[in-house]
Amino acid sequence: MAISREVWKVLERRNAEFGPSGEPTRTLTHWRYTKDDEGIVWLIFDRAGETANTLSDAVMTELDTVLADLRGLDARGLVIRSAKKGGFAAGADIRDFRGIREVPAVMKRLSRGHDILDRLAGISIPTVAIIHGHCLGGGLELALACKHRIAVNGATFGFPEVFLGLHPALGGTFRLTGLIDPVEAMKMMLTGKTQHTRKARALGLVDEIVEERHVHNAVRAAIAGDLKRRGGGLKAGMFAFAPARRMAAKRMREEAEKSAPKEHYPAPYRLIDIWEEHGGDDIAMQRAEIRSFAELLVGETAQNLILVFFLRERLKGLSKSESGIHRVHVIGAGTMGGDIAAWCAARGLHVTLTDLDPQAVAKAIGRASAFFDKRFHSTFDRRDALDRLIADFEGAGVGHADLVIEAVAEKVEAKRNVFEAVASRIKPQAILATNTSSIPLETLREGLAAPERFVGLHFFNPVTRMELVELVAHDGTSEEIMQRVRAFCGDIARLPAPVRSAPGFLVNRALTPYLMEALVMFDEGVPREEIDRAAKDFGMPMGPLELADRVGLDICLEVARLLHERLDNPLPEVPSWLIQKVEAGETGRKAGRGLYEYDENGRPKREEVKVAEDAETPRADADMADRLILPMLNTIVRCLREGIVENEEIADGAMIFGTGFAPFRGGPLHYARKRGVEEVVLKLRELEERYGERFAPDSGWESLKG
Repeated sequence: MAISREVWKVLERRNAEFGPSGEPTRTLTHWRYTKDDEGIVWLIFDRAGETANTLSDAVMTELDTVLADLRGLDARGLVIRSAKKGGFAAGADIRDFRGIREVPAVMKRLSRGHDILDRLAGISIPTVAIIHGHCLGGGLELALACKHRIAVNGATFGFPEVFLGLHPALGGTFRLTGLIDPVEAMKMMLTGKTQHTRKARALGLVDEIVEERHVHNAVRAAIAGDLKRRGGGLKAGMFAFAPARRMAAKRMREEAEKSAPKEHYPAPYRLIDIWEEHGGDDIAMQRAEIRSFAELLVGETAQNLILVFFLRERLKGLSKSESGIHRVHVIGAGTMGGDIAAWCAARGLHVTLTDLDPQAVAKAIGRASAFFDKRFHSTFDRRDALDRLIADFEGAGVGHADLVIEAVAEKVEAKRNVFEAVASRIKPQAILATNTSSIPLETLREGLAAPERFVGLHFFNPVTRMELVELVAHDGTSEEIMQRVRAFCGDIARLPAPVRSAPGFLVNRALTPYLMEALVMFDEGVPREEIDRAAKDFGMPMGPLELADRVGLDICLEVARLLHERLDNPLPEVPSWLIQKVEAGETGRKAGRGLYEYDENGRPKREEVKVAEDAETPRADADMADRLILPMLNTIVRCLREGIVENEEIADGAMIFGTGFAPFRGGPLHYARKRGVEEVVLKLRELEERYGERFAPDSGWESLKG
């Protein structure tokens, strides 16, 4: 149970040890409190109508009321904890952030929130936050306003605001940097990474870690002054000097630039500026924090990243049901199959993994073990995950599985051979899924005894990092089966994107013209580094040529050939030199050589391209990004028109979470609307005149106008 038996009794209004009747002294909509026999006030945060606690205006107003009440309670101490089983608090209510455009209005709301937390921080009696589960963003800022933080073992802490194009805004910038090593504090806020309980204590973020049954003893120690407050030590004092902050800030900016260019993601640099200029001066940092957050919030980057947050929630919402899937059998222990099996086991499912090559299974188990070592903090959790992942050399697990996932080579005959082999052994009610990345299910379902139970589950590489799974249905797939596989995605913390069976489905079909146009440019003599730089300058996580090497040139070639054969919309011809590379085994990163050469650590060897202004070698120009990106947009519009994807939200979400499409732009179709549909169509026509019919605007753009 996430919170103590006694506190649950108070919440349920039963007799408890906190007073003569156990009744709360005051019950508001989102808070309730009572004073126990030891004079300690227990304040319970339980936001009404929500599964998680978030800080809304109403929540903060009621907290202000409680703080006013404290003056008349003659309390020895105040304890704040959550009634939600999932955690302490998840931060601000992001719904309040959408569409905000006025800086003064944001600053006014923030200033009021600061006043309330300042009052909490200024209370003369001991204040203790008891934290279980997640404690994030504004929830962590609430806890930081208390004098002590006691963590129930397993709690996690973090400031994820950077993922929304923002930084902490309720005192986190100065309270965290004033409490722990400022460099570690800045790292937490700049990366958005969560810290597990032990790391949080080592940093000084929490004063004590306890099991739930010992919470009351820890509270008594804190109220009595016997719990030592932890802090940042000598380093905190060193960074009180401006020269030390300047040196550290320079390194922080260099590190931030690697993954978050300033022109696209201003929040990290604003945060660094605040600390560098005002570190150690809480009042100045507070003023700067409020203004900076307000200006960021109304900006395009933050509003687009907030839109992306809701796209993720929309896809999550598709999996809100019961899957009934407890056992999974994966056939094919290559990179994809092995990682799918490892991920499912990490998420609590029992998984059997088989392959014709026993060595492939052994290697996959080894990769899984290394992954579990990184993922889990507890040796027991690592042991349990490995216990759930079974090397199945005989393939016996297929007869017990609720879901069978085929993940062999991307060849029709290889996949059909697998289906034929398992046909007589699979349970009658089990679901059969293929991890094909491009082959239409109508081709693969031929000969299946129960085609209604056959679906596509297209995971993306690397499986352990990419959130999206394309759920592919053919015209005979049962709706009940689709509902179950959507729920399965929820079980394994993946985002389902339902699509209709067609060559390349949505993501690979849209990605192929992007990759092919990059090959055309390369053929024209544009340096590969320039091509990739144009895409990265647009905001893509990596350039198309490096991506092609990462995916595998052999796989790219197969997908391009399939789309050429089965679709009537024009694509650039596959260059003969690409075929020769694949035949020579130069298939990309996995082979150590492809469009780039790779070092022993798998990093591409790049050349510094320096070309004089009057040189004839083609250079990146204003059209280069459009030549790469607009064919992708054009194909997505075509997929919408053809009904391969249901709506713009799923299309945008699939491209962001499946390919990393520049998140700060809010998704490809959102970007097109923001830029102007008419302008995009006009540019496509201009490119068509210059480069050929592959840029011809799809008729589906007409439905997006207006």
